[in-house]
Amino acid sequence: MLGELLGEEKGKVTTYRVMKSEGGHSVEVTFRTEGTVLGAQMRNMGTYSSQVRPGGFLFGEGQGVIMTKDGDSVSWVGQGVGHFKPTGGVSFRGAIYYQTASEKLARLNGMAVVYEHETDASDNASSKYWEWK
Repeated sequence: MLGELLGEEKGKVTTYRVMKSEGGHSVEVTFRTEGTVLGAQMRNMGTYSSQVRPGGFLFGEGQGVIMTKDGDSVSWVGQGVGHFKPTGGVSFRGAIYYQTASEKLARLNGMAVVYEHETDASDNASSKYWEWK
């Protein structure tokens, strides 16, 4: 069951890198977004790598770090599946897991979080994430 909306963010894809992988290629995407997590203003920097799988869907894995305006940080790792959008960009759905030493954000430790991540043809990125109860 979906719980509380934990955060929202918007920003840009900043870099693409194409790499050879088993069965074809992998595309590495780096992004930078700003928004809120647990009500705190933050900046998120992350990188994910995705591959087209048999059947035409995308599988991606990534990691990143969130820095709040108060100086707290949260590391994250995640996985998801997605597809190319007809108008350009991609749409992903998946799960993220956080780790932090911050007392303010400690609630994120040990929590499964589900997300929606979208990019468009102009490399604009946006995400929303919810606690998965």
